[in-house]
Amino acid sequence: QVQLVESGGGLVQPGGSLRLSCAASGSIFSINAMSWYRQAPGKQRELVADITSSGSTNYAATVKGRFTISRDNAKNTVFLQMNRMKPEDTAVYYCKAEQVITDTTGARVVNAYWGRGTQVTVSS
Repeated sequence: QVQLVESGGGLVQPGGSLRLSCAASGSIFSINAMSWYRQAPGKQRELVADITSSGSTNYAATVKGRFTISRDNAKNTVFLQMNRMKPEDTAVYYCKAEQVITDTTGARVVNAYWGRGTQVTVSS
């Protein structure tokens, strides 16, 4: 079992910056990709950015050039640096981790784990 805890959310003015962190604990072996999602009121959860264990990254078009995802494998932590923030960035931000394991039958299994989320509000 893997547990994820997000931190760093809060209130920021338009044009400001925030840095989110997500720390993984528990059975953290074989964690591969990690990612950030967000969900605004009345909208579906959407992918913001993801990163593989080797450092390859992917971003949503709405945040590319403003947000940066990174990870510290030694500390089992993923970060999201958010710059030049806009009111439309307001949402609950969630961390997700992907784990590839071998089950008791010898089959490969991919598990996904989610954090509980952290609120980000962009307002003047």
